[in-house]
Amino acid sequence: MQHITHFYTLDFRAEGLLLNIKNKIIIPVFILFLTSLLILNIITPDKDFSESENRVLSQLPSFSFDKLMTGKYTKDIEDYITDQFTFRDYWVSLKSDMERLLLKTQNNGIYFGKDEYLLEDYEEPSEQIDKNISNINKFKNKLPDVFTSVVLVPTSVKIYEDKLPLFASPDNELASINKTKNNLNENINFIDVYEALNSKKDEHIYFRTDHHWTMRGAYYAYETLANSLNITPYSKEDFNSEIVSKSFYGTLYSKSNDRSVSPDSIEIFKPKFDIDYTISYVDTETKSNSLYEYSHLSKKDKYSLFLDGNHSLINIKTSVNNGKKLVIFKDSYSHCFIPFLANHYEEIHVIDLRYYKLNIYDYIEENNIDEALFLYNILTFSEDKNLRF
Repeated sequence: MQHITHFYTLDFRAEGLLLNIKNKIIIPVFILFLTSLLILNIITPDKDFSESENRVLSQLPSFSFDKLMTGKYTKDIEDYITDQFTFRDYWVSLKSDMERLLLKTQNNGIYFGKDEYLLEDYEEPSEQIDKNISNINKFKNKLPDVFTSVVLVPTSVKIYEDKLPLFASPDNELASINKTKNNLNENINFIDVYEALNSKKDEHIYFRTDHHWTMRGAYYAYETLANSLNITPYSKEDFNSEIVSKSFYGTLYSKSNDRSVSPDSIEIFKPKFDIDYTISYVDTETKSNSLYEYSHLSKKDKYSLFLDGNHSLINIKTSVNNGKKLVIFKDSYSHCFIPFLANHYEEIHVIDLRYYKLNIYDYIEENNIDEALFLYNILTFSEDKNLRF
């Protein structure tokens, strides 16, 4: 019995010794790892822009006691550390892979849908949507003689509800679209494009990996809008369609970091009929004779192929000699839509209110514009705080 007791005593001592050795190795290695991350975070230069996420990154905020007392400073510091953390893309991707292994159905607000569709969640809108409706009404009241139209485009999460994972419950985008329609000034021309898009859902009308619609989707909305504006739309047969990329990974891919999905293709439509364009990007003082900037096809943000991405002000002049002028207030859904609409106007003025800060009423008067179009996807419209006049 004494021998057995002695044996177990030796065994426990051996296990304790091994555990002690492991702790002496693991703890220093863990401390070294954390210290290395800290040093790398300090010495690595901050990035202004994330190519993989296609967005501007938070920068080191300036300190003030007012910000500290309101909690804004600590919130800004948290955003800064999150955005600038070393190997951020790797950690975000690892988090996404782990969540998929755990059978989670979304990451960063992006649902992992069927058939490799990534679908952005739509939450119940805040009071911001009411403010935006009110501001469009103010615009119309200020300019009663300007024929004003509104197009709110549903996103892919509404059109492809059948591809959502089990128990996914985004808020109803149609309810927000109809709310806007019902609360706009009665003299505003609201154009509902949901049915036109939903009837073509079996075609490639939205990207699988990006939050935008495709140019094919924009065409079906253009047909509906043209009829509402008493314009005879061109048929698809009046255009040559071309696939210009088969390697597009969009914003939803970047947000979800789901590397299991295959890339999207990008299709463009070029008119078979004769028409000339002169596009002026006012903020960069550059000009082009094409509605497509092909250089972006070699970059991450390939959607910027359409009208060179985001600009505060774009002037488009065409060889359509009919005296018609239109101003468009928009988000980036308009970029692949405008190439259709440009074939019906002598001038189109494209204003992005996120960046354009001058008086828009003066601009409209100075350029003798008598038509206005608000074109947004419903998600942006529900959240955008720049729709102010």
